[in-house]
Amino acid sequence: MLRAQMGRPLRGRSRVAGRCALELPVVIRTHPVLPGGAPFPTLYYLTCPLARTRIARLEHDGGVREFAERLEREPEFAAAFAAAQAAYADERARALDPADPALERLRGGVGGAVGGVKCLHAHYAHHAGGRENPIGAAVAGRIEPLNCSVPCVVDGARNPAWREPPAVGV
Repeated sequence: MLRAQMGRPLRGRSRVAGRCALELPVVIRTHPVLPGGAPFPTLYYLTCPLARTRIARLEHDGGVREFAERLEREPEFAAAFAAAQAAYADERARALDPADPALERLRGGVGGAVGGVKCLHAHYAHHAGGRENPIGAAVAGRIEPLNCSVPCVVDGARNPAWREPPAVGV
């Protein structure tokens, strides 16, 4: 199912961390080290085609720049962002043995970002995975509900009947 949603095979260990109303995965929590030992800084990875499509539009329309500017002018938002970044890095570090050599190569917070907004997909995935993330929560307010009437995946393959539903309240 995840392979069909993502359009590629999974590269490491993961588990579903959030589901849509149709009980399909929206986000997975991945292990921070890939098979073979390479570090993978993205703990929460977005799999839902609808969320990915809507967030891609938001990014295309300047969403990353908008949130970066908001961090500069809103101290409370910036503090919540910094807390989310630190919590993400801490959670990732706790998933590893302290002696794991990959630990010293994993840097940054959400998606490995250091000091700024890297990817709205990653922030939304962190939020949809049940974690506090002010950017992810703000993105959720713009892309949800994930209101598909038919599943995006059926029997392990993309559903040809799936179409992006109209956004509600946008």
